[in-house]
Amino acid sequence: MSLVVGAIVEGMVTGITHFGAFVQLANGETGLVHISEVADSYVKDINEHLQKKDKVKVKVLSVDGNGKIGLSIKQANSSGGRGSHSKASRMSFEDKINKFLKDSDERLLDLKRNTESKRGGKGSSFRANV
Repeated sequence: MSLVVGAIVEGMVTGITHFGAFVQLANGETGLVHISEVADSYVKDINEHLQKKDKVKVKVLSVDGNGKIGLSIKQANSSGGRGSHSKASRMSFEDKINKFLKDSDERLLDLKRNTESKRGGKGSSFRANV
């Protein structure tokens, strides 16, 4: 069975990395779902969305001459692309803004902690003894 770009097929997650998940398809071939193709929203940790041995529906994005297969979970689960009816699209505008602000505050706090630890923490100074 040869894969056709645009086809939607089922497969099983066989491996997870920081950049995506490997999915074995019914024909025995293995493809990669890049982390950006896992969900409609930002995916910080792929393990929050997928686990090994999960059965998933994927859309074939590309098949190159070297046997590499590009797959997408989010495109397979959306109804015709942009008009998906995911949880995020059912949220009210206020809920989306609140979620964005919360995520943004968490990222800023992480960034602040990281840069402070590299500088020597709060209250450190570079005063010369005169």
